[in-house]
This record gives sequence, C-alpha cells and structure tokens, in this order.
Amino acid sequence: MAAELTQQLLNWLVLGCVYALLAIGFSLLFGVVNVIHFSHGDVSLMAPFIALAVIPMVEPLFAHSGAAIALTMAMIVAILVIGLLGILIEHIVIRPLRGAPAMMPLVATVALGILLRELIRRFYPEGSSPHAFSMPFTGSAFSIGEVMVSWFVVVELSITAALLAGLFFLLKKTAIGVRIRAVSQDREAARLMGVRSDRVFKATFFIASASGAIAGLFYAGNVGATRFDFGILAGLMGFSAAVVGGLGSIFGAVVGGLLIAGAETIAQSVIPDGAAYRQVVAFLLVIIFLLFKPEGLLGKVVVEKV
Repeated sequence: MAAELTQQLLNWLVLGCVYALLAIGFSLLFGVVNVIHFSHGDVSLMAPFIALAVIPMVEPLFAHSGAAIALTMAMIVAILVIGLLGILIEHIVIRPLRGAPAMMPLVATVALGILLRELIRRFYPEGSSPHAFSMPFTGSAFSIGEVMVSWFVVVELSITAALLAGLFFLLKKTAIGVRIRAVSQDREAARLMGVRSDRVFKATFFIASASGAIAGLFYAGNVGATRFDFGILAGLMGFSAAVVGGLGSIFGAVVGGLLIAGAETIAQSVIPDGAAYRQVVAFLLVIIFLLFKPEGLLGKVVVEKV
C-alpha cells in the first residue's frame, strides 16, 4: 500500500511538472499579450522532433563525451529553436492581428497548430509514425522504501523547480520583468512610460515557448516516444491547467497543473481501468471550475461594460 502510494505520488509530480510548464506559457501569453495561443501545445511538442534531428549533427562533436552529453546538447538546441520560433510566431501571426477582435488571433493559432502538425507529418522522415524518444538521465537515483526513484524524476523535478524560481526572479527583480509586468497591468500606461511593447511581446513569446519546449521534452521522455499529434492533448491539458489556476497567473498555472495531474493520477489509481477515464475526470474538473469559478483559483474577475 505504501509503495503504491509513493509510486502514484511520483507519477503525480512528473505529470504535474509537465502541465505546470505548459500552463505557464498559456498564462504568460494571455496575461501579457492578451492572446489565447491555442497552438502552444503543438509548438512545445515540436521540441522532441528538433532534438532528434539535431542529435546526428552534434554526436561527432561529443563522440568522446558519450551519447548522454550529445542528447543533452541537442535538447538545449531544441529549446532555443522553439524559443526563437515563438518570436517568429509573434511577428508573423500575432502582431498583424493586434487590435483585432479576440476571436481572430484565437482562430489563427488554431490554424497554426494544424499547419505545424502537417509540416511534421509530411516533411519529417516517417513523420506520421511514433518516434522513440529517450532522456539522457537513466537509471535509479535512490529508493523510497520499495519504490525506485529514477534520475529522470529527480532531474525533471529539479529543473522545473529551478525554472520556476528563475522565472519569478526574472519577473520580480529584472528590468525586462518589470516591463513585462507593466505591460500586463496596463499596456497604454506602460507605453506612455516609454516601455516598448514589441520587445516585451517578443521576450514573452520566447520565455513561454522555451518553457513549453522543456515541457514537451519531459512529456516525450515520460511517454518514451513522440508523435506529430501529441501537441493536441498536451496543449489541451496545459490550457485546462491554466484555466483552473486562473489565466494570467503564473503561480495559478503551477497550482492548476498540479490539480489537473492530481485528478488524472487519482482517477487512474482508484477507478477500475482508470487509464481510459483519467482525462475524462480531468476535464470534468475543468467544467466544474468553469461553472462555479470561471476566473480560476488565482485569476482575477474581469468586468466588461457593454
């Protein structure tokens, strides 16, 4: 019983980290740019494909250091590329629709997600098939009772905690963080104070996309494979976590990610054949929040005058 409980706790934390990192991207983009970026999941899950494509290029450079170092470097390259892709998306897709009704950028990002999936499916070698994806951190780090805790779990939890601490430091203690918060609170007042919103939007898209790329790599590493359409479900779960926590709240995104992952984990462990129903339970939780607390746990109530 204790071993089962420990294992489910670890499963919850691993899944919660992925959802929290995805939800942070949704919340950042909504809070600062005022856009619901529905292709965020697809953008994030491109990272494993980029890492797999980069591995053959970097392997000769790290032939004496081992495959794990080459894979780590390929993952870092993938995170940077996805961050830059986020800036490109802001420039090409989002910026031309600035000031347009909210429905237009939303539809545009849905279309972008379809485009990205089709690009992978058609131009990546055997893009329609699943591709095996392993993390460089293998083996057991230590044990808790009868449960072995893998290095993957240790590294994922450590990196997520470090990223959250770094993000809070960036937003609270740095000049770009002050600008991001200023634009998120009042874009016009920030402009009058000399804040260039274009640069803030680019920085926000880079941060959101790079954190999403890390979530995508963890997602694929946890599953052990990646596929061109993994971004659909991952994006839905990340968006659900952001909604439950409160769109626009970074801390709320973390809480929402843990809640959604907790609902899935409990459903999988308690309900017979629960793996088939775990996402049903998670989406039921989202519906309950939308009905009774639509602003989420830590979101702000917005009153619109008609």
